[in-house]
Amino acid sequence: MPSLKDLRVRIASVQSTKKITSAMKMVAASKLRRAQEAAEAARPYAERMERMLSNLAGSMSAGSGPKMLAGTGKQQVHLVVVMTANRGLCGGFNSNIVRNARLYIRELLDQGKTVKVLAVGRKGAENLRRDYRNLIGDVVTDFGRKRVQFSEADGIATKITDMFNAGEFDVATMIYARFKSAISQIVTRQQIVPFPVPEKSATAPAAGGPAAVYNYEPTDTEILTSLLPRNLAIQVFRAMLENAASEQGAKMTAMDNATRNATDMINGLTMKYNRTRQAQITKELIEIISGAEAL
Repeated sequence: MPSLKDLRVRIASVQSTKKITSAMKMVAASKLRRAQEAAEAARPYAERMERMLSNLAGSMSAGSGPKMLAGTGKQQVHLVVVMTANRGLCGGFNSNIVRNARLYIRELLDQGKTVKVLAVGRKGAENLRRDYRNLIGDVVTDFGRKRVQFSEADGIATKITDMFNAGEFDVATMIYARFKSAISQIVTRQQIVPFPVPEKSATAPAAGGPAAVYNYEPTDTEILTSLLPRNLAIQVFRAMLENAASEQGAKMTAMDNATRNATDMINGLTMKYNRTRQAQITKELIEIISGAEAL
């Protein structure tokens, strides 16, 4: 049985931990609001850009257009962009993304594909090194120190574009967590290179409805050549914003659970301390009474 001193030390230790987790919860809650607003504000622009490019690319014949639209004509080498956080203590946020990335990489390898990994975030690189050390080509950790900036996303997009133009991969897929709520994040896979062209049936108008007609100037090819690299940067920026909001939501939930667990542990230890102290006092009283009676 632990002594009273041991119980006091443990209670004090848990109380210190509770103060830390409570403070981290409040910090995450304050950051979550700004991150959520930024992620929700970026969604309409990214979706409208993607929709406009889909409409423009859908009118072109298969295999035509810029390289980022037509692709290399092969699907042998895949680049997997795994986006995680640089820090932990955010519940299952990082592990869920890495688990999904592992499954996707394993699927590609089983199909005989060549896989390369671009890790955006320290935690993703650390977890993937255990099984796929040889597949990790580069790690990006210098981002989001205060908040996610478009220049950081543009740098990552430029790196991906340069790799594609150099023929280092055929298809690039991004894996990140889309923010839904503070307790729910949806791990999402999104193909970013080449730009995914929707099926003709998916873009066809409803029966009896008028078909929208768009006239673009200059030519379709020139517009796509200019906008596809920018769309890549926008999609990467959107994913980073979604990840930032998801990270803060997961961290706030994890720290709230840790604070609750610390409170329960303190209550249990306090009860145990009181019982041990009462037992010790009772034992001392029995020894005093027994000694008095012996005299």
